[in-house]
Amino acid sequence: MSRFIGMITLVVRDYDEAIAWYTEVLGFSLVNDTALSETKRWVVVAPGNVDTRLLLAKADDDRQKARVGNQTGGRVALFLHTDDFPVDHAKMVEAGVHFLDEPRHETYGSVAVFEDLYGNKWDLLELK
Repeated sequence: MSRFIGMITLVVRDYDEAIAWYTEVLGFSLVNDTALSETKRWVVVAPGNVDTRLLLAKADDDRQKARVGNQTGGRVALFLHTDDFPVDHAKMVEAGVHFLDEPRHETYGSVAVFEDLYGNKWDLLELK
């Protein structure tokens, strides 16, 4: 039996701005963008040819809108793994990604914390 997390929901302010940021800035692929109703869409992005994807879900009430950008109480929410940290870090800096710290080289690998367009914290991470 094989089990894995296939998708994680990320609450966003606007579908199109989120699609643009994740595809143009981070280089993710747009996997699906299907209208479900006049106000809801099924929008899925992925960082390449992997099993885990992000479902970009537009906040539709005040409670959800309050969580945009802070879904984990200020902690790192997501971990973007790479096999070429220096190249990916440089590309992301060039694309305007806001890093909260300089790259660190820890015993487990290289890491730097960045924010997405809403302020959610991510680790860019290359494991040894």
